[in-house]
Amino acid sequence: MEQTLRDRLAGLSPIEKTEAIQMLIADLGADWPGIERHADVCGGDACIVRTRIPVWVLEQMRRLGATEPEILLDYPALNREDILNAWNYANAQQEEMNEAIADNEAVDQEVE
Repeated sequence: MEQTLRDRLAGLSPIEKTEAIQMLIADLGADWPGIERHADVCGGDACIVRTRIPVWVLEQMRRLGATEPEILLDYPALNREDILNAWNYANAQQEEMNEAIADNEAVDQEVE
């Protein structure tokens, strides 16, 4: 089994290997790679490391039909790995994403 797993892993692209590592880490319950929270940044929302870009913003863009290349053009500080980290986090934390998006929409409606 060990050799079969090694053979399969060797055949993966670097992006696929990153995704596999992130899935394994998430499964073990560890912190999310590439995602951080700070109480004094974006109200404590989960953000992409090195930025103040909340994951829920990227998730909302994805839900509205934005493609990864479009998101990367809108946020030039991000790279492909950042997007993969965001998707892994958002997929696992759907309730958090739904609440953050709903809260933001409520604020937008109050402003109008």
